[in-house]
Amino acid sequence: MIARLGDTEQTLDLPPGYTLVALRELGDAFAHAREIAAEAGAGTLVWVRRYDLVEFAVVLEPDEPLASARRAFFAGMNALADAIAAHCPPEREVAFDWPDAVRFDAGLLGGGRLAWPTDCAEDAVPGWLVFGVILRAAAMAHIPEVQAASGVSLLSEGFEMVETDAIIESFSRHLMTAFDRWKERGFEAIARDYLERLPQRKAGERRGIDVNGDLLVRLAAGNAGPERSSLVDALARASWYDPQARGPKFE
Repeated sequence: MIARLGDTEQTLDLPPGYTLVALRELGDAFAHAREIAAEAGAGTLVWVRRYDLVEFAVVLEPDEPLASARRAFFAGMNALADAIAAHCPPEREVAFDWPDAVRFDAGLLGGGRLAWPTDCAEDAVPGWLVFGVILRAAAMAHIPEVQAASGVSLLSEGFEMVETDAIIESFSRHLMTAFDRWKERGFEAIARDYLERLPQRKAGERRGIDVNGDLLVRLAAGNAGPERSSLVDALARASWYDPQARGPKFE
């Protein structure tokens, strides 16, 4: 049985088409969304009520094979960055580390994750995808003070506490816009927005995202084939995530 909030209890202002599932502070949004995805369906947004983290996950229902459907991850990352940018102090930069980490003014703020049914073949349409997000909102209570001082959080960077929930609300709207843009203009529009926030490693390199989500990097000079970075392998590492602390790593 899936527990949903009634209209009188709903504390996030989500657009039509979303269903909110709220968990207590010890809940795990990404794990819970995976557990209920098949039954809950597209638009289910699982949210953990915490003051120190912005933690949520949304269920998606793709209409293409898993190998290419994973590119929905980039729509999610774009929506997340746009939501942060909409609420951050002026002239501050939101950027990505390939493929899943979010940086704010160069500090690691958090990141995104993607899950799919483990028994789904690459050429089969998955019944669901789950895009999950964790951002550091404030210093985490169980983290030593010295370690916490090295981390970036929304509140330490000038956001207001009320804006942590507003980021989720904004994300939900930006995600719908991203998928509409994909439908109207093709995936290249999504890839372009994502790559604009991914810093170049070398001057003059040309970058693209392959049909399976891999990052392709070509140098302007030379005839060598592109350097390929696997999306699946990188998502499996989730280099920004600390599973013991269940939050973003400290650098």
